[in-house]
Amino acid sequence: MITTGIPEGSLASRYDALLCDLDGVVYAGPDAVPGAVEALSTAIAAGMPVGFVTNNASRPAQAVAEHLRGLGIDTDAAHVFGSARAGAQLAALDAARRGVEHPTALVVGAQILREEAEAAGFVLVESTDEAVADYVLQGFDPGLGWVDLARAAYTIQRGAVWVATNTDSTIPRAPGLAPGNGSLVAAVRAAVDVEPLVAGKPAPALMELAARELGATNPLMIGDRLDTDIAGGVAAGFDTALVLTGVNTREDAARADASERPTHILESLTALLEQAASA
Repeated sequence: MITTGIPEGSLASRYDALLCDLDGVVYAGPDAVPGAVEALSTAIAAGMPVGFVTNNASRPAQAVAEHLRGLGIDTDAAHVFGSARAGAQLAALDAARRGVEHPTALVVGAQILREEAEAAGFVLVESTDEAVADYVLQGFDPGLGWVDLARAAYTIQRGAVWVATNTDSTIPRAPGLAPGNGSLVAAVRAAVDVEPLVAGKPAPALMELAARELGATNPLMIGDRLDTDIAGGVAAGFDTALVLTGVNTREDAARADASERPTHILESLTALLEQAASA
């Protein structure tokens, strides 16, 4: 374990990497959650890999890293793992398993998903009613319309493997909650009557990607939501910590099914360095 600069016997000292959700854990809107910057900065300065995992499939990793650096966390885009990247990687792994050489993809989502698909080795096909591709990669983009969803459905019906970056049903916006990628995925599902491969939380692919890229074998997944962060960590086989600075409470954790029950409960990220927390 990495312990230099990290108190011996603290919770952080038990693990070889930290995987952190963002909203409600590191920041709330534009501002840092109290104690988060100090705790994560201490871990990073000690040499512990810290990865930031998010279901956001439309915000580039560089933009997330810039936000984190603006808060005072010394990180970079290589330590930010979004569901666009995870979705493209999940599709590439599936293509390799199937022996598909030079796989093609119809991308229904933001520009970052197109870039990640190309980086993963996919040849992108034009979006038309007649499109044929090995894969359909679907991610959130507020500019998507009926035609885009219909073309995704047509291509899936022609035999394409369908990969969704995430299935979050809602997305927060200033006026309130708006339909998220999961709602758009549900619209396509209603037409094709098949289930997509899913990369984002609570599926394990996103966290597995982060651990693999960080070289971690015993990471701690930290989040504020039981149904995505904690469930995803459990599905990946990692220890998890629910931080009580966001959505779910200690009482929620006590009532949770085993698939969403955290290993640890933290009042804030400061507890990573001060003392071990218990669920």
